[in-house]
Amino acid sequence: MKEVEEELLKKLVSIPSNFESASDISNFVGSFLEENGLSVEYQEVEGFGSNVISRIPGKGLTVLLNGHMDTVGVSHGWTKNPWGEIEGDKFYGLGSADMKGGLAALISAYVEISNLPKKKRPNVIFTAVVDEEGYSRGTWKLIESGAVENADVVFIAEPTNERVMLGARGRFVISLKARGKKAHGARPEDGINAIEQLGLLVSNLSKIKTKKHRYLGKGSYCTLQFTGKSDGLSVPDYAEAIVDRHIVIGEDWERIKSEIERRVKKLNIKAEIEISKFPRPTPEMLPYTVRENSRFASLLKDTYNLLFGEKPQITYGQSVGDFNYFGAYLRVPTIVFGPMGANWHSADEWVSLSSMRRVKTVYTELLHILGNRKRFDELLEIKERKTEKAVR
Repeated sequence: MKEVEEELLKKLVSIPSNFESASDISNFVGSFLEENGLSVEYQEVEGFGSNVISRIPGKGLTVLLNGHMDTVGVSHGWTKNPWGEIEGDKFYGLGSADMKGGLAALISAYVEISNLPKKKRPNVIFTAVVDEEGYSRGTWKLIESGAVENADVVFIAEPTNERVMLGARGRFVISLKARGKKAHGARPEDGINAIEQLGLLVSNLSKIKTKKHRYLGKGSYCTLQFTGKSDGLSVPDYAEAIVDRHIVIGEDWERIKSEIERRVKKLNIKAEIEISKFPRPTPEMLPYTVRENSRFASLLKDTYNLLFGEKPQITYGQSVGDFNYFGAYLRVPTIVFGPMGANWHSADEWVSLSSMRRVKTVYTELLHILGNRKRFDELLEIKERKTEKAVR
């Protein structure tokens, strides 16, 4: 008999859900929860589909489970069926690792915990969101609307190879505009070449010494786009670049702008350089961390250890995701823990089925323990009995 989460994964992957149009998968997730006796609220997100929100009452604290339903587009080079194909332990498919495998694990754990008596579980909010792959409009709508403001902790099942992710770098996208001086192309010394001047700047951004954080590492620069052209045989007087700047805690917009201005001065850039934030519909994604010895991080590690006999590794995200909004704006412990997999955002993406099952088991037991501490002792007793039996 196949596990519920495996069948759920197959269905999720079979539904196209590009981040610009995720209505079909929103409807499926909502219907699945309703069929399992759970109440559902649909929260429309600016034409990108709807967030799916479900709540079950319990006692004590409130746990928020979050996963995104959308994917990027199908890339070139697929040798497997992007809508689902199994080969051994690997389930291939678009979004299988990022993050429909984790989403299937969360949904399965949420449904299972809903069958426990109210006094043996915490209050749980399950949220499946849209547009994570775009501008995180779905998660920002959750936060901005106040729908999850009472959460005490957030768990997200993005793929982490069963590591516990306790924070991530943040990100600014920078617009750099260079205005030079037009002249005849046969006499370039009479003008100021905006393309060459801006090219000199962006090629030197990586030499800027960025701040280093104990856990998040260092910030970084990456040029994403460069445009500029001449007007006939003329020295081009305008160029523009879009630059990614990943940041760590302690780096803010004023610091970034100042360090670029200093680089402009150091390079003796003659063009006029305008530095601004690239416009986006949601706030900047700021960095955050969670203490490794915090209550929820410790409990997740201990639960994993009880179930599988080893403590999971700790990691920190080098890039950004919905977790940045929860960690930096909702300001509650935000922990990312998801299944093993590979090739997300590229051809032949896959997720490990056995890992997805383990992740589902961890979340189920963790929720049980957060509602009833005696469950931890029960798991410990089970482990000790198995150890004694093995010794005999």
